[in-house]
Amino acid sequence: PKMKEDNCLHAALICLGMLYYSHAITTEKLNHTRPSLHGHHEKGKEGQVLHRSKRGWVWNQFFVIEEYTGPDPVLVGRLHSDIDSGDGNIKYILSGEGAGIIFVIDDKSGNIHATKTLDREERAQYTLTAQAVDRNTNRPLEPPSEFIVKVQDINDNPPEFLHENYHANVPERSNVGTSVIQVTASDADDPTYGNSAKLVYSILEGQPYFSVEAQTGIIRTALPNMDREAKEEYHVVIQAKDMGGHMGGLSGTTKVTITLTDVNDNPPKFPQSVYQMSVSEAAVPGEEVGRVKAKDPDIGENGLVAYSIIDGDGMDMFEITTDYETQEGVVKLKKLLDFETKKSYSLKVEAANVHIDPKFISNGPFKDTVTVKISVEDADEPPVFLKPSYIFEVQENAASGTVVGKVHAKDPDAANSAIRYSIDRHTDLERYFIINAEDGNIKTIKTLDREEIAWHNISVFAVEVHKQHQEAKVPVAIKVVDVNDNAPKFAAAYEAFVCENARSNQQFITISADDKDDSANGPRFIFSLPPEIIHNPNFTLRDNRDNTASVLVRREGFSRQKQDLYLLPIVISDGGLPPMSSTNTLTIRVCGCDSNGSLLSCNAEAYILNAGLSTGALIAILACIVILLVIVVLFVTLKRQKKEPLIVFEEEDVRENIITYDDEGGGEEDTEAFDIATLQNPDGINGFIPRKDIKPEYQYMPRPGLRPAPNSVDVDDFINTRIQEADNDPTAPPYDSIQIYGYEGRGSVAGSLSSLESATTDSDLDYDYLQNWGPRFKKLADLYGSKDTFDDDS
Repeated sequence: PKMKEDNCLHAALICLGMLYYSHAITTEKLNHTRPSLHGHHEKGKEGQVLHRSKRGWVWNQFFVIEEYTGPDPVLVGRLHSDIDSGDGNIKYILSGEGAGIIFVIDDKSGNIHATKTLDREERAQYTLTAQAVDRNTNRPLEPPSEFIVKVQDINDNPPEFLHENYHANVPERSNVGTSVIQVTASDADDPTYGNSAKLVYSILEGQPYFSVEAQTGIIRTALPNMDREAKEEYHVVIQAKDMGGHMGGLSGTTKVTITLTDVNDNPPKFPQSVYQMSVSEAAVPGEEVGRVKAKDPDIGENGLVAYSIIDGDGMDMFEITTDYETQEGVVKLKKLLDFETKKSYSLKVEAANVHIDPKFISNGPFKDTVTVKISVEDADEPPVFLKPSYIFEVQENAASGTVVGKVHAKDPDAANSAIRYSIDRHTDLERYFIINAEDGNIKTIKTLDREEIAWHNISVFAVEVHKQHQEAKVPVAIKVVDVNDNAPKFAAAYEAFVCENARSNQQFITISADDKDDSANGPRFIFSLPPEIIHNPNFTLRDNRDNTASVLVRREGFSRQKQDLYLLPIVISDGGLPPMSSTNTLTIRVCGCDSNGSLLSCNAEAYILNAGLSTGALIAILACIVILLVIVVLFVTLKRQKKEPLIVFEEEDVRENIITYDDEGGGEEDTEAFDIATLQNPDGINGFIPRKDIKPEYQYMPRPGLRPAPNSVDVDDFINTRIQEADNDPTAPPYDSIQIYGYEGRGSVAGSLSSLESATTDSDLDYDYLQNWGPRFKKLADLYGSKDTFDDDS
């Protein structure tokens, strides 16, 4: 139907154009008398023909309908010159925009045709130039002139919205007519020609909730009290139609999604009237007991709920906070509970909106209340001391077993189990105290000294007899009360100096005292001299009554030559009950002073030397002493250099206590190689030990009768005696002390003791007895056995 409608419109426009063209040609023939190039033209306001008086032709605008789809080219118009007599000598030429491509002209008749379909939205007009020339010579017969071909619009473009989809928000419960959003469409057709671009808006979907203004496209609410909680989102379809909305107009649509935004129009509401909760009596403050939640269908800040306790007997024991993430009220324990005291509590909890909209205050109140009942559950609790801490006092030096104090704990449970007490030994490492496990009495087991430890801080455990895991702990502070058991003493090690020329009653030192006891048993201190020297002729004592005393000179004139040191006993008493006192000795030295009382020297010997010897004499004495010391050192050094050691170690010897000689001994006749007396009495070497052997802590005392006579020269007896001593001495080191000789010498009566050449020499010695010495000497028996035996074997 639309295509048929468009074709009819095109046909009507073509007919209208042809009629208009015929009317223009007729008017031209009637009104123009002079030759000119002209075409169809427009009329003025009074019906007069518009023409150019100074040109030989008349200029006019041509019109052509867009989107023409007929089989033949569209006749746009005709150009004709008055000098054209119809003999074909005039040739019409067309140039300019689209000439020869879109627009063609018949060079004989001057008819202009459009060969292509035109679109006004692509190009609204074309500027062309026409000229009449001589066909034979191409000489212009008239000057060229421009004319315009306008493309006449038809309704061929539907309206189009700026966006395919729109999104808008409007508060819920808005008044009717509240503006939501404005949608805008545009039409590409010519708004100055006809109604092709005149748009009208209408709503296709979204009634009866919304409406749209036909001329502006503003969407407004159409129903009152739209509730977001009932329906939050709406989909609206808006249509824009051209031709003023009449039949035959083109249209376009768009979708608008409208969301209702939330307002606080709903109060919070608890889903139930009573909440039941329970908590153990062993719970600690701050522990969560349970949660309540009031439902509010609003969202965001409109749905925020704050919880509070407004009444109930548990207001002091419980508290409630708001969990804004879950919108729940969290009931927490505020104080410790006791099942035996109270077993249940009741709370009245209120939930109220945080943000209230005054527009909807009439919908209120925006709060709700609920009852919370909390039951306390019994728990197996540890023992509880009657006091959080204990402080006791005991006098120092009290006898062992003195009662210090008593702690008491009880089982808070209904069972009321028996309690046993003990002391945490980590707090009483020295074990000064002991506690009675049954009644909690604390006693001393050692004598206490306040001056050593003034306070003892221990911990006492209390456990249930049948439930050892249930225990309690309490700190116990024990103060050791001071007893006056320390006498005062000098506050420092005083040493006084008095001048030889001191005047009578001259003060030369002030002393003070110190007492280890407490201040109640210490100051005030009383200073005095012992009764036996109260009339001391040299010094006197004055108590200053401020815990200090001054020592004064009683007489004039002291001499270091007669006495340079005085010892003055001073008695110091404290203010305790009973008072304690001690006698302290003050050392007083007599010194030489100048006329102003400044000390010069306190050395009595130096005073004597200065009086009898000059400085030169003292230097001479010191020089003599130094020379004597140098001589003694040189003498000792020379003596050590000349002294030769009895034993010289040439090389490291793996044997222990073996004496090495440079030459071979000469047997019994050799008296120069060694001293036989050294072998007879090795203990007489003045303790010289050639090796760094460790001596035993005690010495073995040989039995009398074993040691040979000192003057004996029988080596045999000497060696046997020493072997027997070594065998019987438990402190003897594990090494031999026998002198080894490689060769006894030619002058020896016994000859060589070596057996190295015994096998090759003729000897009358009989070694058959070696056969009886056992397997350890079998090798020697085979080597030195009887010759007959050897021959038999071979």
